[in-house]
Amino acid sequence: MAYRVHVVPKKSRRVVRPAEVRRQPSPYGLDIIESCMTCSVAKERIFCDLPPSALAGLDAISSSATYPKGTVLFVEGQEPRGAFVICNGRVKLTANSADGKSLILRIADAGEVIGLPATISGRPYELTAEALEPIQANFIPRLEFLQFLREHGEAALRTAEMLCHIYHATHQEVKYLGLSGSAAEKLARFILDRVAAEAAEDGTISAQQTLTHEEIAEMIGASRETVTRLFANFKKKKLIEVRGSLLVIKNKAELEKLIDLKPQRKSD
Repeated sequence: MAYRVHVVPKKSRRVVRPAEVRRQPSPYGLDIIESCMTCSVAKERIFCDLPPSALAGLDAISSSATYPKGTVLFVEGQEPRGAFVICNGRVKLTANSADGKSLILRIADAGEVIGLPATISGRPYELTAEALEPIQANFIPRLEFLQFLREHGEAALRTAEMLCHIYHATHQEVKYLGLSGSAAEKLARFILDRVAAEAAEDGTISAQQTLTHEEIAEMIGASRETVTRLFANFKKKKLIEVRGSLLVIKNKAELEKLIDLKPQRKSD
C-alpha cells in the first residue's frame, strides 16, 4: 500500500515566518510545528522540555514529516533505524502473531518518543508502530540520537523517564491479560485505569475516550463485539455513561467489585 508523505525541509523549517506559515495549507489539517526551537508546547511535553542548547541540538539531527492515518513507521522485527518524536497525533504500538492477531501494548501521544528501546539497545523493534490518525513526527537516526544523549545529560534523563513510562504501560497491559479472568474484568480495569483521577461535583469521574471499541479490544485481548456488548451492559447497569467522547463513571464501587479491588475481610 502506498502512502503519501509530506516532508518538511530543514531549511524551510527554520526560515519560514509566522505570517507565511499561516498562509500555507496544513497537510492533513495538522497544526504543523516548524521547529523544536519555536514549538509552543515543548514545556508541556516530557522529552521536549529541554534547555535551549539541547533543543537546538535535537533540531539539528531530526527531520520532520507528516503521515496519513494508517502509515506504518516501523515493523516488529525490523532493524532499528532510529526513534520518532511525535509532534502531533497518536500512534498505536502493537505486537502481532503469525495468525494475524494483534495486541495493542500502548498508545503513544504527542510529545512521546517511539522506538526508544530498540534505538538504544540496537536490537530489532519489538513492536509495530502505526499512525492512528494523521500525525507529524520528527525522525532521529539511531547513531545521531545516541551521540545527542551522550552530549546532553538532561535529554538522557528525559529518555530514562520515557523508558519508565513504557515499562509502566507494559505492566498495565500484563495486568489486563494476566490478572483479569473475564472480559468484563479486563474492561472494568481498563476503564478505571484510563479515567481521570479527579471527581466531579456530583462525585462522578470522567475522561475523554478517543479509542474505538476495536482498539480497546486489541488492548485487553477481547473481540470488538465483546467490548461493544460489555459497554452496553455497563451502561444499562448505570456503571458508566458515554456522552460523545466523554466516558463518565457513575458507579466506581461496582466497577471495582468486578476486579476485586476492595480488600477482602479475613475469615476467622
